[in-house]
Amino acid sequence: MVWTLLQKYSMMFIQFVSGIILARLLTPHDYGCIGMLSIFMVLAETFIDGGFGSALIQKKKPTQEDYSTIFYWNLGMAVLMYVILFFSAPAIARFYDISLLSDVLRVQGLVLFIYAFNIVQRNQLKKKLNFKVLSIVTITTSIIALGVTIFMAYKGFGVWALVAQNLITAAIPAIVFWFFIKWRPIWTFSWKSFKELFSFGFYMFLTHLVNHFGQQIQGLLIGKVYNSSTMGYYSKAHGVEKLVSNSISKVMTEVTYPLYAEVQDNKAMMINMIKRLTTTLSYLTFPLMFIMILLAKPVFVLLYSERWLASVPYFQVLCVAGLPNCLQAINLQTISAIGKSKTMFLWTLLKRGIGVLAIVGGLVLWGMKGLLVGVTINSWFSYLVNIGLVSKHIGYKWTQQLKDLFPITAVSVLAAVVGFVIGYLIKGNMYLNGLLMLVVFLVIYIGWSVVFKPESYTYFLTIIPAKLRFWERKKHKL
Repeated sequence: MVWTLLQKYSMMFIQFVSGIILARLLTPHDYGCIGMLSIFMVLAETFIDGGFGSALIQKKKPTQEDYSTIFYWNLGMAVLMYVILFFSAPAIARFYDISLLSDVLRVQGLVLFIYAFNIVQRNQLKKKLNFKVLSIVTITTSIIALGVTIFMAYKGFGVWALVAQNLITAAIPAIVFWFFIKWRPIWTFSWKSFKELFSFGFYMFLTHLVNHFGQQIQGLLIGKVYNSSTMGYYSKAHGVEKLVSNSISKVMTEVTYPLYAEVQDNKAMMINMIKRLTTTLSYLTFPLMFIMILLAKPVFVLLYSERWLASVPYFQVLCVAGLPNCLQAINLQTISAIGKSKTMFLWTLLKRGIGVLAIVGGLVLWGMKGLLVGVTINSWFSYLVNIGLVSKHIGYKWTQQLKDLFPITAVSVLAAVVGFVIGYLIKGNMYLNGLLMLVVFLVIYIGWSVVFKPESYTYFLTIIPAKLRFWERKKHKL
């Protein structure tokens, strides 16, 4: 957890710095071009992994034949996916009416080979909970990639700077893992291993495929109906929202899946883990999301300049959609860990189908505003389905889950409303107004925590070393 914490927060800091600098060197059009192609890259990567990465982690004792079989499968699928993207690139460029996208997709598609080359090594490290190596390599790679990207953006390479960033980010870990990890594939492809892993991995693959399509469909629609600049504003808003909503959840959920797999036969322990993660994450993340909704305008102007003001309303709505997203992985991982991959796929098909209808319907009826409402409906409906699955298969009832979340959600909403009203009545400088709303929110939220001492608050205190809790030191001295 400590190494994952270091990795994720270092990555967030690097992304934060990168966003500030590149937002001034690149245009919304540059970001929009990459955003338009993201759905094709994500789906291609999903085909390459095929759910076998999760299957290798879920299997308690994978063999050398298992690893080698999946390694060759990944490489074969990478070749197939790149060929498809290469010859489809001109058609995709015509679809968006931006000729540059053809060359961009063909070059960025090289990431697929790199991705396939080190999936097995990454999963071996995760299986062994060796997050130290993952963290060091990831942080170092991001710093190098950031330096190259900033240099290229400054020299006027535009969208190609972002393409280079993606290639470098993929290439360096692949090289390091190959030489650091002693594992090498043997010259065998075991159909027995493939079928065994396929029985679990196939439905995981379908689940990831449907999930990624449902999550990326808005980018496809925005790029087609509007223009690259609008797509750029949305991409920036979406990227910042993900940075906030995943700031804490990614740290915990990166570690928990292998742990869930180890205790998959102990439902009582799993229920306790889910409850602790859910309440702790919501206690920390929900107020952060509401604060960002309140401070969206001054934050975007201060960090990214007034050029990106059009991203603010997109960002605020996406923060509402991001509230359940920070908790999604907790529930999905438990269902995956107990081997219910087929059940996950069938329910994913339902929830994403309804989500896509909401997004498309919203776009048709109310344009961009309707699309954002559809994205929000998609997120919250998916979360309700996920907690329903946990309720049925793990035993942590959905009513209890919502009950555990209610106090945190209610106080966060109350603090945000009071902060907004006070900020609205006392109109002044944008930054001073934002500071006032922040202070009001924190006073209400922290005051509630100290006075009523909810379980999430008391548990959070137990994971902070006593030497860092200044109020305990002060009490001890007295």
